[in-house]
Amino acid sequence: MSTTAIATIDTTKDPIPLLRVVKVELRKMFDTRSGAWLMASIGIVALIATVGVILIANDSDLGFGLFGAAVGFPMTILLPIVAILSVTGEWSQRTGLITFTLLPHRGQVIVAKAIAAVLVAIVSMLLAFAIGALGNIIGSAIAGVDAVWDMKVSDMLLIILGNIFGLLVGFMLGVLIRNSAGAIVAYFVYSFVLPSIFAVLAGFQDWFQNLRPWIDFNFSQTPLFDGGPSGEEWAHLGTSGLIWFVIPLALGVWAVLRSEVK
Repeated sequence: MSTTAIATIDTTKDPIPLLRVVKVELRKMFDTRSGAWLMASIGIVALIATVGVILIANDSDLGFGLFGAAVGFPMTILLPIVAILSVTGEWSQRTGLITFTLLPHRGQVIVAKAIAAVLVAIVSMLLAFAIGALGNIIGSAIAGVDAVWDMKVSDMLLIILGNIFGLLVGFMLGVLIRNSAGAIVAYFVYSFVLPSIFAVLAGFQDWFQNLRPWIDFNFSQTPLFDGGPSGEEWAHLGTSGLIWFVIPLALGVWAVLRSEVK
């Protein structure tokens, strides 16, 4: 007479803390050779941009604001790619089955990936500003002029926030598309092609010129890099972010939670 074994699940153990999952996701971002070089490229590009400003800029133009802009611009490209790869690696490298088996709470994994990516963005921007500040001191000393600190802490925080928004768009595309190449192409289309189309349309159509800040997420982020948004400009940012970030991210998370992982 055969007997049927009944599997039991121990529900008395504490769930895995989110902080531990974040640490794992951070380690995964650095573990691979490509990931390590991508992270290292953030510091390398910031250093190259700083040296370029010292060599090219006029002595009268030297200032922390110029160095900050020079080292910040590459981050708008590199950080979203970091976020994309942190998500799509589970599917492109076929590690998702292992990840979601060890931790079946997919939502917790997605949240941990987002937190890890934002932490990397903050640390990267602080490192970039530190390199820019060092470049400002060295550049001013070489030029024989006083160092100019024309960027306030509030300006730096707004620039960091702007770069976090860009990173989160890359994260959203990674969750929505779940393919590294496709998400990266989509990000460049979003960042360079769509703004050009919107700019041309706004130049020829007055009605769209007034509508553009409400639906163009890239355009509505511009005040973050130019002294800070007004009340209406924060409303532009929230409305366009709802269209281009919140809704697509919700659809992507819904698909991740329901899709079969192979």
